[in-house]
Amino acid sequence: MSIRRLILETGLGTDLYGEDYTKAATRGVKNAIQNNSLILFRSLKLDSKKMIVKVTVAVSEPEKVDIEQVKMCLPHGQVTVKVVPGGLNIKDKKNEVNSVVASVAVEAFFDVNMLNLSK
Repeated sequence: MSIRRLILETGLGTDLYGEDYTKAATRGVKNAIQNNSLILFRSLKLDSKKMIVKVTVAVSEPEKVDIEQVKMCLPHGQVTVKVVPGGLNIKDKKNEVNSVVASVAVEAFFDVNMLNLSK
């Protein structure tokens, strides 16, 4: 088995008024994948369920992200989500709220031995 990264997409998600870290994270995932079509699975007759998808979300308060909701944004593959410190909070001092910004990376891996490209 030779697992290789085939796809890397990045995205940015925000929740400007609700301070909802999960909403910002899911919007970031959707932003990363919204203009992509993984036609290689159909073209090469590969099972997209065998794709390994790793999502990394960076937000200022990682513990506030619901990982299961983020996973539900990905339509294919075996998805794992890791939430790390990062992103950005933009303080609105007058109204005492934060606008939340999430940075997201979505990586897709596949066993290239199935593609006969491992040589």
